[in-house]
Order: sequence, then C-alpha cells, then structure tokens
Amino acid sequence: MALAFCGDEGNSTAYNVDHGVLNNGCFVDALNVVPHVFLLFITFPILFIGWGSQSSKVHIHHSTWLHFPGHNLRWILTFILLFVLVCEIAEGIVSDGVSESRHLHLYMPAGMAFLAAITSVVYYHNIETSNFPKLLIALLFYWTLAFITKTIKFVKFCDNGVGFSQLRFCLTGLLVVLYGMLLAVEINVIRVRRYVFFKTPKEVKPPEDLQDLGVRFLQPFVNLLSKGTYWWMNTFIKTAHKKPIDLKTIGKLPIAMRALTNYIRLNEAFEAQKNKRPSSPQGSGSIWRALCCAFGRPLLLSSTFRILADLLGFAGPLCISGIVHNTKILGVFFISSQEFLSNAYVLAVLLFFALLLQRTFLQASYYVAIETGINLRGAIQTKIYNKIMQLSTSNMSMGEMTAGQICNLVAIDTNQLMWFFFLCPNLWAMPVQIIVGVLLLYYLLGISALIGAAVIIVLAPVQYFVATKLSQAQRSTLEYSNERLKKTNEMLRGIKLLKLYAWEHIFHSSVEETRQKEMTSLKSFALYTSISIFMNAAIPIAAVLITFVVHAHLTKKADFSPSVAFASISLFHILVSPLFLLSSVVRSTVKALVSSFCNCNFRNNAITNGFFTWTPEGPPALSNIDIRIPQGQLTMIVGQVGCGKSSLLLAILGEMQKISGNISWSSWKLLFCFSRKRGSVAYASQKPWLLNATVEENITFESSFNKQRYKAVIDACSLQPDIDILPHGDQTQIGERGINLSGGQRQRISVARALYQQTNVVFLDDPFSALDIHLSDHLMQEGILKMLREDKRTVVLVTHKLQYLPHADWIIAMKDGYIQREGTLKDIQKSETELFEHWKTLMNRQDQELEKTTIETKTVLERTNLRRTMYSREALLKDDEEDEEEATESDDEDNLSSVLHQRAKMPWRACGKYLSAAGILLLPLLVLSQLLKHTVMVAIDYCLARWTSDVFNHSPYSKIFSILCCLGIVLCLVTSIAVEWTGLKVTKKLHASLLNKIILAPMRFFETTPLGSILNRFSADCNTIDQHIPATLECLSRSTLLCVSALAVISYVTPMFLIALVPLAIMCYFIQKYFRVASRDLQQLDDSTQLPLLSHFSETVEGLTTIRAFRYEAKFRQKLLEYTDSNNIASLFLTAANRWLEVRMEYIGACVVLIAAVTSITSCLYSKLSSGLVGLGLTYALMVSNYLNWMVRNLADMEIQLGAVKRIHGLLKTEAENYEGKSLNELMNLSWKDRGEIQIQNLSVRYDSNLKPVLKHVNAHISPGQKIGICGRTGSGKSSFSLAFFRMVDTFEGRIIIDGIDIAKLPLQTLRSRLSIILQDPILFSGTIRFNLDPEKKCTDSMLWEALEIAQLKHVVKALPGGLDAIVTEGGENFSQGQRQLFCLARAFVRKTSIFIMDEATASIDMATENILQKVVMTAFADRTVVTIAVSTAPTVPTLFQSLPCLQIGLMSHKNCSRHEMCRCCRWLFYGTPG
Repeated sequence: MALAFCGDEGNSTAYNVDHGVLNNGCFVDALNVVPHVFLLFITFPILFIGWGSQSSKVHIHHSTWLHFPGHNLRWILTFILLFVLVCEIAEGIVSDGVSESRHLHLYMPAGMAFLAAITSVVYYHNIETSNFPKLLIALLFYWTLAFITKTIKFVKFCDNGVGFSQLRFCLTGLLVVLYGMLLAVEINVIRVRRYVFFKTPKEVKPPEDLQDLGVRFLQPFVNLLSKGTYWWMNTFIKTAHKKPIDLKTIGKLPIAMRALTNYIRLNEAFEAQKNKRPSSPQGSGSIWRALCCAFGRPLLLSSTFRILADLLGFAGPLCISGIVHNTKILGVFFISSQEFLSNAYVLAVLLFFALLLQRTFLQASYYVAIETGINLRGAIQTKIYNKIMQLSTSNMSMGEMTAGQICNLVAIDTNQLMWFFFLCPNLWAMPVQIIVGVLLLYYLLGISALIGAAVIIVLAPVQYFVATKLSQAQRSTLEYSNERLKKTNEMLRGIKLLKLYAWEHIFHSSVEETRQKEMTSLKSFALYTSISIFMNAAIPIAAVLITFVVHAHLTKKADFSPSVAFASISLFHILVSPLFLLSSVVRSTVKALVSSFCNCNFRNNAITNGFFTWTPEGPPALSNIDIRIPQGQLTMIVGQVGCGKSSLLLAILGEMQKISGNISWSSWKLLFCFSRKRGSVAYASQKPWLLNATVEENITFESSFNKQRYKAVIDACSLQPDIDILPHGDQTQIGERGINLSGGQRQRISVARALYQQTNVVFLDDPFSALDIHLSDHLMQEGILKMLREDKRTVVLVTHKLQYLPHADWIIAMKDGYIQREGTLKDIQKSETELFEHWKTLMNRQDQELEKTTIETKTVLERTNLRRTMYSREALLKDDEEDEEEATESDDEDNLSSVLHQRAKMPWRACGKYLSAAGILLLPLLVLSQLLKHTVMVAIDYCLARWTSDVFNHSPYSKIFSILCCLGIVLCLVTSIAVEWTGLKVTKKLHASLLNKIILAPMRFFETTPLGSILNRFSADCNTIDQHIPATLECLSRSTLLCVSALAVISYVTPMFLIALVPLAIMCYFIQKYFRVASRDLQQLDDSTQLPLLSHFSETVEGLTTIRAFRYEAKFRQKLLEYTDSNNIASLFLTAANRWLEVRMEYIGACVVLIAAVTSITSCLYSKLSSGLVGLGLTYALMVSNYLNWMVRNLADMEIQLGAVKRIHGLLKTEAENYEGKSLNELMNLSWKDRGEIQIQNLSVRYDSNLKPVLKHVNAHISPGQKIGICGRTGSGKSSFSLAFFRMVDTFEGRIIIDGIDIAKLPLQTLRSRLSIILQDPILFSGTIRFNLDPEKKCTDSMLWEALEIAQLKHVVKALPGGLDAIVTEGGENFSQGQRQLFCLARAFVRKTSIFIMDEATASIDMATENILQKVVMTAFADRTVVTIAVSTAPTVPTLFQSLPCLQIGLMSHKNCSRHEMCRCCRWLFYGTPG
C-alpha cells in the first residue's frame, strides 16, 4: 500500500496547481504544518538545552510561581484546542479509511498541531514558573502563524462550497476561533506585563503566601492542569511513604484559607445584612443570607462543575448504545458529523475523553465544595469562640451552657454546616440528572421506560422515610451513647471508691443498662441501614426487570437490541444514585437549617456591686455588699463553707449578675466593676485551672520569661522537688485538667501563675485548701508576704487558715452571703468580741501545727505517688512499644525500612479478630452470601446479553431473567442483613468484654494508665466499631467484588484485555499502596489536630473567669486561630489526597473502558463476537470506572478503623483482680460477727510484684470499737496499710484476720462490703442525693435523714427542691468541697459497717467542717472500730483515739500506747522530739 503526503503519486488531481497553489487542498494542508514545525524547532532547544544544561533549575521553587494574565483562560483554550485536534485527526483517519493509498495530509497536520499545542503549554508553564516573560515572544509568533494558515484553509473551504454539513469545515472554523483567542491572550500578556514593545516592563512579586516558605498547600497557586489532577500532591504522597506526616510536613494555610480571613469575611457579611435590615430581628434567615453572601460564589462554581459532570455522565450509556449498534468502519473523503459519530472506534475515543472530563469536573466539584465548607467551619468556630469569651459565668454555673454543649456546638453543628455546603451542589444538580435520565430512557425504550422510572420514583419516598428513620435511630443512639459515656466516665473517675465500697456491680449494671438501650437503638440503626443498602442495590434490579419484561412482551415491534438494553441498564444505575442521595441531601439540609448554631443565644452581662445573683430570676447570692479594699495591701476574706467568699471575688471580677448597687475601681475603692478600663488581675481560682501545656507555660502563662522571677516563684510554691520528679522537668506536658498531677500540685502551679504575673492586683481564692501546714506557711511567708505585699501589690486572699489573720492589713468576714464585719484585726477585736474569741480558739489550734519543724507531710506523699505514677507510666509505655507491631525505634537503615514496610501493611490480624468475634455461623453466611450475590448479578447480565442477541425468542429468556432477578433481590437483602447483624454481634461482644475487663482490673492499672486513654476505648473506638466498620466492610466487599467480577467478565468477553490489565493492575497497586499510608497519617493528623481545638474550647470555658481576670482574651483568641488553622490544613490535605486518589483511579477506569471498547470492537469486527457480549463488556467496564476508587478509599478507611479493634484487644489482655475466695463454699457456712476486731499477723505488702515492699512484717491487734490513729512519716506505708484491709495491694506474706476470718479467703465483694472508708478527695456521682448515699437501695428514708442529720447536712438537703431526690451534678459541683466531704461521711454512716477507715479525710477541708467530722466520729461512730490515717492532726489525736500505732518505713512501732503516753508519742512523731 502506497504512502504519500497527498496520496497516490499517480493521482494528478492531488498535485494539480493550475488554479493556484492556495486552491490545492494538499498544499494548504502542507502550509498548515509550517507554524507547528516552527514552534517545535524554536522551543525544543530552550526546553531541553536551556533548562536541561542546568538541572538544578528544573526543580524551580514554588515561591517563583506567577500566573501571567489570562492564565486560566489559556489553559482552558489549550485543552479545548487539544480535543478539537484529536477530533480532526480522527476525522482525517476515518475519511481516509477505505482508500488504498493513505492521504497523510488529512491527519498529519492535525497530529503536528497536537504536538505543538502540548509543547506550547509545557513551554508556557516553564516560562511562567521562571518568571521570564520575554521568551513568550515565540508563542506570539506561533499563534499568529497558526491563525493565519488556518484562516486561509477556512476561506478556501468557503470558496469551494464546503459548508456546515461537512465535519472538517466545522473543525477548521473552531480552530480559527481558538487560535485567534490564544493570540488575543498572548497580546494581553504583553499589554499588562509590558515585557516587549515597552520601555519599562512591569515588575510583579510572587504572592504573599508563597513568600512564606512554610506554606505547602499549593492548590490555589498551581496551574489548571495540576489543580485538576492534583499533580502537585505527587511529591507529598511519595514523601509520606518515606516519612510519617506531621504538622511540620503540611506547613501553614494560605492566607485566604485561614480562619481569621474567613471570620472577617463572614463578619462583614453579617454586618451587611444588619445594615440592610436594621429594624428587623436577626433570625436564621439573615444568618443564611450572610453565609451565602460570604461563601456563595465558590458554591456556585462547585454546582456548575457538578452539573457538567452529571451531564457528561450520560455519555457512557449513549456511547455504549452507539458502539454496540455501529460496529463498522466508514471511508469517504468528506464526512458529516453523523457519519463521523457512526464509527465505533470514534465513539470509544469520545467515551474515553468524556469519562476523563466527567471525573475531573466531579472531583473539582467535590474539592471546591469541601474547601468552602472547611473555610466556613473555621469562620464559625472563631465566631462561636468570640461569643464564648462574652459568656456570663452564671450560664456555666447554673448548667445553662456546659462545656459538653459547647464542644458539641463546635464538633457537631459546625461540621453539619460544613457537610451541608459539601452536599449543597446536589440540591440542584440531582434534579437535572434525574430529568435528563428519564428523557433518555424514554428515547431508548418508549413508554416502558416510564414504567421502570416510575418504580424508582415511587420508591424514592420510601427511601426518604428509611433515611429519616435512620437519622432518628442515629440521634437516639448518640443520646444513649452520651449517657453511657457519662456513666463510664464517672465510673472510671470514682473507680477507687467503687472498689473500696464493692459497688462495681452497681455501676457495671448501670452502664450495661444504658448500653442495652443503646444496643436497642443500634439494632434499629442496623435494620434501617440494611434496608437502605438493600433498596439501593435492589431497586435497579427491580426497575430493569419490570422495564425489560414489559418492553419485550407488551410493546409491539419493540427494539430490544443489545445497544438499547445495556444503555438502559447504565441509565438505570445513574438514576438510582441521585434518588438515593437526594433524601440524604434533604435531611442534611434540614439538619443544617435547624443547627444549634443558628438558634444558640449567649448571654453577656456586665455587673456592679450591692446585690448579686447567679441568675436574673434567682435570689441574691450576695446581699448588702458595701466594702472597700485598700490599694497595695493584703486583704483577707474569711467565713464558713458556702458563705459566699468565692462569689464575692467573682462579683468583683464582673462574673455575677447585678441586681443593684454601685462599684468603682479607684485608688482605695478598688473593686466591683466589670469595666473595660479595669486592668489585668492575677487570679488563682479555688478549683485549680491548668492548661494542657508544659509546667513552665502554665506558670508564665503567655508572659515573657524572666529566669530570676521564675526561680523565685518556683521556690515560693515549693515546686522544685515536684519538677525534679517529672520526666522532662518543667517542660513536662501537663495532661488535660492536670490529670497527671495531684490536687496539691495543681493548686501550687495555679498559685505560681498568679505570683509570676506583674499585675497590680492579685486574687487568691483559698490557695491553701489542698496544701499541708508546712507548705501553706512557706507559701504565705515567701510568696504572699514577701513577693506580693512587699511589692505593694493589692492582694485579696480567701482562706480558712485563720492563723494568718495577724498578717492581714484588712479583713472581711462573711456570713450567709452578706458582710458580717470588715476592718483590721484590732477593729474586729474591739467591736466583735464573740467573733474574735471564736477565731482565737481556732487560731490557737492551728498555731500548734505551725510549731512543726522537720515533719515530712502529705506533700512528700504526693511526690512519692507522682514518682511512682510517672515510673509506672513510662514502664507501661515501654511495654506497649515493645508489643506494638508497627513501631520499634532504631536509627539503622534496615530497621527504618522495616518500619516503613509495616506502615504500608494492612492490619490483617485485627481484621481476623473482628471477623472471628462474629462467630462460626455468621462469618460463613457473610462470605457465602456476598459471593453468591455477585455471581447472580453477573448471571443476570449474561442472560440479558444472550436474550438481546436472540430477539426472536423472548419467552425462555424472560423467565430465566425474571428468576435470576428475584434471586438477586433476595440475596441483596440477605447480604445487607448479614453485614449489619455481624456488626451488632461483634460490637456487643467487644463492649461487654471490655467493660468486664476494665471494671475488674486492679487499681494499679488505673494508677498507671491515663483515664483519657481508657475513656477513648469506650467512646471513639466503640463508636467506630458500632457504626463505621459494618458500613465500611459492606462497601469494601461490594466494591471489591464488583471490580473483580467486572474484570472477569471483560476478560471473558475479550481475552486480549488481559494483556493491558497487567500494567493497569500494577499502577493500581502502587497508587493504593502510597495512598493508604498518606491517608492514614492525614486522617490521624486530622483527628489529632481536632482534639487540641476541642480541648482549647473546653479549657476556655472552664477557665473563663481566669482568662477574663488576666485580660488574656486576645491571646487565647490567637491560640484558637492557630488550632483552627492546624485542623483545617490537615482536613484540606486529606481532601486533596482523596481527590488525588480518585482522579487517578477514575483515569485508570477510563483507560479500562477505552481498552475494553477497542478490544470488543476489534473482536466484533474480526472474530464475530456477538453485540450482546460487547454491550455486557462495556457496561462492566463502566462499573470498574465507578467502583475502583471506592475500593481503595474503603480499604484505607478500614485500615484506620481496624485500629480501634486492635486497641480494644490490647486492653482485653489486662489481668483482673481475684474476686473469688479461695474456699468460698466453706465461708458461706460461716456467720460474720460484725464486732470489728482486727488482727494483723506478719503482714508484708507491695503495689506490684516488680516493686519493693511498702509494708514489712507488720503485727497489730485492734479491739472491737477501738479508735486507732495510724501516723508516720511520709512513705512509711500508712495509706498502704489502710488499702491492705481491702486487698487493694499485693499481700505476699502474712495475713489480716477480721472477726476471726482470714480476709484472703473471702470473696472481694464480701470483704469490701463489710468495710467503710472516707478518702481525702470527696467523690460524688451525678444523680440524686439518695443514690449517692445508698446506691444499693437498702436504706429507708428515715435512715438517710438520720445520716444527713449526723453529718449536719439535713438543713442543706431540706432546702433543696426534691429533698433526698435533689439532683447532684457531675462530680458534686453544686456543693462546696466541705459539703461534699460531709456527704461522704453520711454515706459511710449509712453502711453501718463495724470497721470505719478515714484516709486523711480532713486534709482539704476547713476547720469548721473538720470539727463536725471529729464530733461525728466521737458520737455516731462510738460503737465502731475507727482507723484514721493522720498527718496534720497531731494536736487532736490524743483527744480522739485510745491507741496510736505509728508506722516508720513500713514497720509498726509505738503500738497500743495509753492515752497518757500518746502526747509524748505525738510529740516525737510530729515534732521530732521525744517529749
């Protein structure tokens, strides 16, 4: 076959120039080659020699990226140009299809133009990134030449009568327009940049973001191709495979995406709405208008992309129809558009391009919508934070607005709005998709299509109903889950008390009861989920079955060819998705419209003095307040528990509601004004408030670091010994709420913060409450008197330590919410003799404690516990790291590569554990049902292929087709139920096992494991297993089996496809391998950056008073912006990574479609493959394109979610306490005589088998009803001695005998139920007072009232609404510290046990409450054996106890002293002298 540019050389007409060279078509085509050759010759040396010679310049830094004018337009025009040139090439090949000679001039110029277009855009990109516009002159000449030559060709077509009926004429006209527009763009660059033809070129700097090398999110700055394909993410994804991603890796957010920028934009929109309607109330309508004004433009762009993508999606069914119908080749010199589109190969190529374009538009729509949602979320979170800063303290204290509600507002409601913006484009894109789909079905199938579409449309409301029920079930599940977590949290926080009181079963039952309600809700959730999955899978089958049976049997002369059948199937699959999603979109829209954000009102009230209340409607908490506080002096506020001392400080700071009065800040009348003019006040609250930061950061608190002052403050607060214990000194991170520190340590850090600040005014609210006498005295002398008063700073001190009153310059005495007396101590001595005498009595008792010189106190015990805890946690962490499959720290390259290999592996072991928990019956059912379902699906489509190929015999095929469809529908139901049933069984089993293990774990486990870590297993991990893993498992199995079955069908139809499948499979493998690692890291980073954000909100709410007192609102707002930006940058990178994957997978899917189409057409033409099988292969190829990326996404999601299973199984390895007695049957026959006799024989105990003994060879005998005080130096084993009675520590030698029974032989439940204890920290649970006193429900009301009367709480409880059924908030926060301790005393009395233990129960309460406690012990507990662990009660010990054993380094000494000898013993013990 001859090959020549103009065809056969013997053909004279091809080379005839008698009418002029420009009238020769071949010459004009040759002329069109010249511009392209020119560009290639000009640009190649610059591209490959200029840049190639200096390879370092190839990788140009992104800071030089400058977009020339018309950047995006140039890229869009170039893409259109490339597509038109491909069509021109195809037109030339098709028009020359049957000639014996090949006319190269029909397609070779177009081919050269294609190369030149690609070269032009590559050349432009390199010039743009190097910011050297002068080289663009080459493109100016190229576009000019191309425009001229193509115009000549177009004019000659017009002269020769070639018109719009010929495709070549249309293509040439389009190319003239495109080249003209590109030339105009080039001229515009010259006009704006002035790089040529002007004397002074315009200098342009890089964008401000790119001047900051920390900005690594480059999506807004890269060119259009990189934006559409996320090409800039390649380096990031590859780097993630080599090194884990952290915040440093992802860098900063671009300025336009930062929370502050978006907050300002949103605020401006709100202000604009207010100005438009100044008189109308600002309701949800104005809020939504402001949101649309601020963020509506990108949403409109996203919607446009989505509509274009949906319309291009219909190219699939139409091209399938055309390919199956037109498997022939044309060959004429000039062809029309219709003839061009009749070529099957042309349709295959067009389908390929349509898929590429559709997927690009779809992913662009997703990205723009999610980016807009993330920007909106950041803006709203900032706005909420600013509102929180103006919250009234009364909102918090009265429970109107809790930290939990605010966290829900931030974590849930803002996310609902974000996802609404993501789903918003569907609201108008989906109706368009449905209408076009129904019209095309009608075009293909006629009236029968409407019947099938009616099935889908009729069932749409059912889907909406199911989706609504699903949402309700999810909401109900969330409510029960929150209730369960609240109970679990309280159980874990009070676990020591529960174990000591043998109440584990009560709280276990309570949690289990709530869990059962949650499981009922989860069953509903699982049921509706399975129905939803079933309907989504079964509706297309049912619609196809009804439509095809009606079309084949009832419609006369119906066209039931493969082209119609398989195009219709594709259309039905397209229709189902929008109808299914539309219900979700509508539901999300409703959720967003009623979001709490739109309805949430925050109060912000300023106050003055006089009468103050916590709520506007409530009674005054402070009355007739008329005081003055002298400047530069020490003022002390004293009074009984609950008299309003802390409220007075808060009123001064403007944190209470004003009823009446007047306040001023001046030199002498200092306080009571919440005014903007008030300066910073250093405030240490009664309940210590710490940041989740280092010790140093908590003390300096955003102030500049002064080493000398810092050391002085550390010394004044006696913090250096504590800091020395911490693993990283003062750089050790304090856990949330100071969870890894004791109460005293938290208190001293809080006071140190107030001392460190250089403010003129300092408020200290009961700073000595959690400190012992020695520390209190040191803090008073070195901190308050030396550092504050000597500096002439105004100090207001609330305290119960009356021995410090002589140091006060001014005293304010309070009683029942009013000022009892104020003045100097001498003034009060003269005017209030009775009050002064009462104080004097208490001061004398406390002064005796001050005589102590060398005694070690409970502070050293705290340090011992801290050292033990830190050591245990480090050891536990070390063990975990050794057991961890994925991480071993080593610098060796072999180990590093091993770690990287582990990161890329799927956690198959965790997957096996999850599936094995389903049981022997469910697992095979799950696997077999899935395999059988997809086998039947393939059989349905294969039957359809055979049926449509044999159109003369409908009956047998229709019966088989109907049976298979019905079987497929049934199997869809079975598989959906099997997956959800499996999930329910696994989650029920894992939670029950976890709860049993945790509640029975030894106390040592809770001391060495952070509470947050345990709670996360019950919250986040259980939620993942409850709701996420079953859905992901179903989606993963479905998408994987669909892809496998599709590839199997294509390979069966055209075995040649297998050759191309190998490289595509290799590409898929590497893409998913790299993506999974990056996705997991980014998902974890997204979660980990959200925690500090929520924690910052929570910290701010809890420390609102402190922040406002310090006037640090601006600094905390800045922190909020940093946390928000960190979370948003992680979310944006995760979004970009998902788009990176989906674009690549869908491009591979498009390649699968192209290869399948080309091989099918070739087989049909040359191997007589039936058109039905061609349609089958192409339909399944489209399926691969749709589900390939879902398979990888779900694989990555499953990998992350299985981490929850792995972590829970890690906790299930915890060893439980031995709750069973050694000889339980014998003991059941014994009757326990409640006399309270205790015999201790050679007792030795330790905390753990790996640790040294804390008690060694202790012997003692305590008679029934005896009062014993256990005293000793810190670390001598006093608390360990008390815990030994409850078998909370390891007794490895000796025994304890109570009333003749060896406690080691008793079941733990029995033993602990016969003992009572009051701990140092009072613990109350949320619920009622009745529940807190008697959770076992064994006592009558009269017994409970008796206990409250003994504890002197009866009048308090009677005043509450509900009495015994009055509500106790979480942690007993609605009662003071002293009242909580008295409730604990009443609880101990109610138990009526013969043995009562007090473990430093008076350490953190005021003297009055301590007096009550001592009185109760002497009267109400007169007939009980009382064992008291005492540190700072030496003066009162002789009056309370008949015997005083002392512990020294784990050995018992001075036992059974007489009352006369006790004073001598006490003096030796407490003062270091024998007496």
